[in-house]
Amino acid sequence: MNKKVLISAGVTGVLAVLIGAFAAHGLKTKISNEAMQSFQTGVRYQMYHALLLLFVGSTSMLSIKSKKMICYMVIMGVFFFSCSIYGLATNALSNFDFKTIGFITPIGGLFLVGAWITMIIGFLKFKMN
Repeated sequence: MNKKVLISAGVTGVLAVLIGAFAAHGLKTKISNEAMQSFQTGVRYQMYHALLLLFVGSTSMLSIKSKKMICYMVIMGVFFFSCSIYGLATNALSNFDFKTIGFITPIGGLFLVGAWITMIIGFLKFKMN
């Protein structure tokens, strides 16, 4: 499981870098400053959670079950939270109205919060030798 979590961390992180670079260079002149700030919020949260997965995959203080739950919640959370922000920030560039699915942003946030709470609970259950 550690390998899967670490690979998920790497993929999430590299995508955050690529998406952030795309926004900085490809979207700067196409969307408003406010939309760019929102887009960068999505990138930041994606990177924060890539780092969380890197830590989770590296620690021995969490059970495999906790690591699995955290990994799935982070992946779902980043997808719902960050990806919906990317869509909302670039809404003017698309024929699809991302505002119709904007309700998934807070659902993604709940998944991310759930991952952190699951980690805390896992630490509380850990028995120090």
